[in-house]
Amino acid sequence: MKQSLFVYNTLTRKKEEFIPLNAPHVGMYVCGPTVYSDVHLGNCRTYISFDLIFRYLNHLGYKVRYVRNITDAGHLEDDSDTGEDKISKKAKIAKVEPMEIAQKYTVGFREVLGIFNTLPPSIEPTATGHIIEQIELVKAMLANGSAYEVDGSIYFDVEKYNQNHDYGILSGRNLEDMLNNTRSLGGQDEKHGKLDFALWIKAKPEHLMKWPSPWGLGFPGWHLECSAMSHKYLGDQFDIHGGGLDLVPTHHTNEIAQNEACFNRTPARYWIHTNMLTVNGQKMSKSLGNSFLPHELFTGDNHILNKGYSPMTVRFFMLQAHYRSTLDFGNEAMEASEKGFKRLMNAFSLLDGLKASATTEVEIAPLRDRCYEALNDDFNSPVLIAELFEASRIINSVHDGKMAIDADNLQQLKDLMNVFVTEILGLKNEQASTDELPKVVDFIVNLRNEAKTNRDYATSDKIRDGLQKIGIQLKDSKEGTTWTKI
Repeated sequence: MKQSLFVYNTLTRKKEEFIPLNAPHVGMYVCGPTVYSDVHLGNCRTYISFDLIFRYLNHLGYKVRYVRNITDAGHLEDDSDTGEDKISKKAKIAKVEPMEIAQKYTVGFREVLGIFNTLPPSIEPTATGHIIEQIELVKAMLANGSAYEVDGSIYFDVEKYNQNHDYGILSGRNLEDMLNNTRSLGGQDEKHGKLDFALWIKAKPEHLMKWPSPWGLGFPGWHLECSAMSHKYLGDQFDIHGGGLDLVPTHHTNEIAQNEACFNRTPARYWIHTNMLTVNGQKMSKSLGNSFLPHELFTGDNHILNKGYSPMTVRFFMLQAHYRSTLDFGNEAMEASEKGFKRLMNAFSLLDGLKASATTEVEIAPLRDRCYEALNDDFNSPVLIAELFEASRIINSVHDGKMAIDADNLQQLKDLMNVFVTEILGLKNEQASTDELPKVVDFIVNLRNEAKTNRDYATSDKIRDGLQKIGIQLKDSKEGTTWTKI
């Protein structure tokens, strides 16, 4: 069944058929983290969503160059080019070199995404590794009049740019509305206009991260790095640019302006944005006391969590919502996802033991087509998961002897589950991985069961709590006690 992939393009505000510029090659750039703190769960949602996109494009046979940057300099506390560099500020507080902060949180970021079973990007460039490229872009914008210098700092002239371009093309806002909704310059009187943004910032003597340039010691603006690195590794124009929805009004809008000014074209043809993660209907934030880090979600060590959840349960939870919809976290939602994920994995584990019959009562091809239809409709993972639950129902029915399936359809069923569950959704059967743990854990669990049988609940609870502390979570049910590695 021949199907076309359609993606929602933020730039045009509609679904469009995905036609790569240079098929089978696909260039995809996704804005990475600013590495001054632990990666939060909202960031993880974005990168898990683009992992699904990366995996599916690879599955379709495209040769994807996936570039995801690391911002290790230039991101100030305020998007209006005020405040300290986030990494430098953290370094001063910790009394270490800024690169120690960047290294620590870069490593942590990669470890967390590894736990979530995301594939690494093809290239993961850093802002500090591309200072020369950024300076060259600034030179080009000064030369063509898109930018101006004030005392060693270089700013992009938004109102001048808007005379021949639509500055708000991505956000859908016009310049007049943006100007009316932007606060006065205040201490930034050196800017010509309220919407102008920094390309290069003159470093104060106390600033830790600075580089020589034709305009003196300074550092690049936050937006510049993505234009420089996407252009270096993907060219004047590429296929997909992605990131969180919060990047649309400022960061991605400014990227487009920079690229248009330098290369006379928008950097990407398709702009894909993930929506936010909320907690019980509220935006996740430290000030509201409702934020938590991925490792707290795994262990349950946070006051808003009833218990810990495995990494694959969290990944499954995130994929149950479409990437463009708001995803609301709550204990009830997580518990429902945990049950659903286990139901899917339990069915998956039965596949190899299924026996083929001479006849069949089910045809798998239509189900497979519906799975592709779901993903070809803007990577609709929740619809795909619903189809996989139908596959699970078929597996359970065959296993229980309630449905016959012939060898050809059985093989198609196995292929379907392997492709969509593991290859594309990136889900792993965590229970299967426990076979590698020492047999002593099973022995201890049996001791606990004996204690429960003898009504020695104090010992039973002590064993359960002790195993929890070393990363083994027990779950009691009518069928017995199961355990997973946290």
